[in-house]
This record gives sequence, structure tokens and C-alpha cells, in this order.
Amino acid sequence: MDTRRLTTCLWFDGQAEEAANHYVSIFKDSRLGDVHRVGEGGPGEPGAVLTAEFEIKGQQFVALNGGPEFTFNESVSFQIHCADQDEVDYYWDRLTDGGEESMCGWLKDRFGVSWQVIPTVLYELIGDPDPEKAARATKAMLATRGKLDIAELRRAHAGA
Repeated sequence: MDTRRLTTCLWFDGQAEEAANHYVSIFKDSRLGDVHRVGEGGPGEPGAVLTAEFEIKGQQFVALNGGPEFTFNESVSFQIHCADQDEVDYYWDRLTDGGEESMCGWLKDRFGVSWQVIPTVLYELIGDPDPEKAARATKAMLATRGKLDIAELRRAHAGA
């Protein structure tokens, strides 16, 4: 782990290694790092996974088995910027497997971590200098229950 960079620490209740492996299996530009186990002095049962390091698209993470005291919520989420609908579908399908869909392209994965699966064209559509087009695209995004559909967003933007 490069200690000169920021590392995101994710707190799990016994699923740190499982989560790290899950995320590395989804993201093509990722890798698993060191897995640290509890020693004889604790905390926890000797030999149990304490932390699992992993990297996604150059961002360092450490998954920590910290216990049940803290859980994830939507106040922190990870954004995945997608070039096209195939990429949106890819990440959406894998991250909602065992998880749950939310609004406007947000989801919680099987571990409770929140993600936003965002087509990059969304920024163009909702940021259009034509306020009516931008408003229609924004309204369509806000009305979406689950995964964002680029074709539907484009239709709304166009007024179709």
C-alpha cells in the first residue's frame, strides 16, 4: 500500500476479505493487495482476517473487519462513470446482485455499500444550456427507480 496517497477504509462485520474479492472480480482495473490476519495478541480470534487491501482504478481501499458497531449508509457513495449503456448494465447487474436498487442510478451492494452508476452523457444532458432540455433530462433522472437508461434520458432531453 502506498502510504503517500489517501486510502478509503470500509468497515465490515466479518466480510472484509469477501468484499475485497467481490469488488476485484467486478472492476477490470483492480487488484487484491495484502490480507492481514489477527495475531495472538488480538483484537479478535487469532488467524481471522483483520484487513484486506485492494485497489480499484488506482484508488486504494482497505476492508476492515471492525465488527457490528458501524454500518454503511447513503451519506457516502462511490460513483462509477460509464461510457455507454453496456457499461451501466455491467456494473449495475454485478453490484445489485444480492443488493438493492434505489433511485436515480443509486444502489446498495450486498454489503450495504452505496454506489452511483452514472452514464457520462448524463452531465451533458442535465447541464444543457437550454434550460427546458436540461429540466426534462433532470426530471427523467429524478423519476428513475433503479438503473439509468441512456436512451430514455436522451428522449426526455429531446422532448420526445
